[in-house]
Amino acid sequence: MLYFIIAVLMIALDQAVKYWAYTSLQAQHTIPLLDNIFHLTYVENRGAAFSMFAQFDSRWIFTSLAVIITVAIIIALRKHWVQTALGRWSLVLVAAGAIGNAIDRVVHGFVVDFFDFRLIHFPVFNIADIFICVGGVLFIVYFMFQHKDEQKSIEDQNTEMTEQDDHE
Repeated sequence: MLYFIIAVLMIALDQAVKYWAYTSLQAQHTIPLLDNIFHLTYVENRGAAFSMFAQFDSRWIFTSLAVIITVAIIIALRKHWVQTALGRWSLVLVAAGAIGNAIDRVVHGFVVDFFDFRLIHFPVFNIADIFICVGGVLFIVYFMFQHKDEQKSIEDQNTEMTEQDDHE
C-alpha cells in the first residue's frame, strides 16, 4: 500500500509541475535560471525518450507500453519477485514516471518537458523522466548486486550443506 501511495504522490508532483509549465512557462517559452547553463524551457515532446520516434504519431504505442510496463511492475511487486527494498522502490519510480508521461500523452497528445541543461546540450526532460532514469539505474544496481536467482540459492544451500558434511 505504501508503494501505491508514494507512486500517486510522485505522479501528482509530476503532473502539478507539468501543469505549471503548460499554463505558465509555455507563454514565456524559457526562463534562464543560470544563463546558458540551466533553463526552464517549454517543449512538447511528441516522441519517446528525448524525442525519439517523434516523426510519427506514436502516443498510443507509448501509452500502451507504459500501461503494460506498469501492470508488469504491479504483478512483480504483488508476487514478491523483487527481493529487496531497493529493487521494489526502483520499480515504483519507473511505474510512476511511465504513468506520468502516459497521462500527458492521453491528455495533450505529447509529453511536457521543461528541464533544459544547455551547458552539455542535453535533451529537455521532466520529472517523470527523472523517475524513469533513476529507477532504471537503481534496478540495474539491484539486479547486479542484490538479486539472487532462486535456483542459485538452492545450489548455494546444497553447497553449504556439502561443505558442512565434509568438515564433520
